[in-house]
Amino acid sequence: MITSMMFNAIGGSSSSQVTSAVLSVRGSALWRCVLAEFVGSGFLAAVVVGSGIAAQQLSPGDAGLQLVENAAATALGLFAVISMVGPVSGAHLNPVISVVDAALGRLPWRHAAAYLPAQVAGCGGGVMVANAMFSRAALSISTRHRASGGHLVSETVATFGLLLVVFALARSGRARAAPAAIAAYIGAAYFFTSSTSFANPALTAGRTLSDSFASIAPSSVPAFLAAQAAGAMLAFVVIKVLYPPVPAGPPPQEDFSSWPPNSLRMAESMRSAKSPSPRELKRSISAVVNT
Repeated sequence: MITSMMFNAIGGSSSSQVTSAVLSVRGSALWRCVLAEFVGSGFLAAVVVGSGIAAQQLSPGDAGLQLVENAAATALGLFAVISMVGPVSGAHLNPVISVVDAALGRLPWRHAAAYLPAQVAGCGGGVMVANAMFSRAALSISTRHRASGGHLVSETVATFGLLLVVFALARSGRARAAPAAIAAYIGAAYFFTSSTSFANPALTAGRTLSDSFASIAPSSVPAFLAAQAAGAMLAFVVIKVLYPPVPAGPPPQEDFSSWPPNSLRMAESMRSAKSPSPRELKRSISAVVNT
């Protein structure tokens, strides 16, 4: 959901650190990224639904306290999950993040296409594990209907805001703050939106598999997905306007002005020296071996 996002795991106070982290994520084999998205999405769903079930058991009849408990556990768990899988896949954990990342040209479309089923499957599996941890049936279809006008406006706003947080950090070299910033945003959005900020199509679908505090009835899912898609499209436009990509500058040149004279002459000769031809290199190696 920033890591990468998202977050894309690019963090650090210097451009060299950011560059090396980006290359680390881009260099990961696709199967490792997909596995990380599956595992991370599973943990995220287990945290959200499991803490909702626990809240119902710990504070029966007190919806406000249940929401506080669910929101706090989700924010803390989200911070941990993003930190865990971010260095591998970017910790998208969310189809709208993957699609927008690909549309912005940061993530290859084939990676996005592979991430989406992993995210959906991970969320479904995580919800069933959460049910089982509380001695419930692994699969129980939700009866919690949520598709009111206010809920749909909330989902549009929640998804829009989430994407702005993710890509504002990623496109301004501040991605190290992503786990904390995304967790803080989701924790707050539990309270300032009437839908409690699902903002994630994969997790929305997964929550139908548990009839508990954090669940959603299957009949409400299509409207939620449409609202999330609307928020994503609006966020894509605003991100392009507010956070244009920064063009890469020329590579840094070494400053030899402060070097001692002998070292300076050696550096200049090394820089101007031609690389040996393969034949010369072979002769040199043979001479060393025969001595």
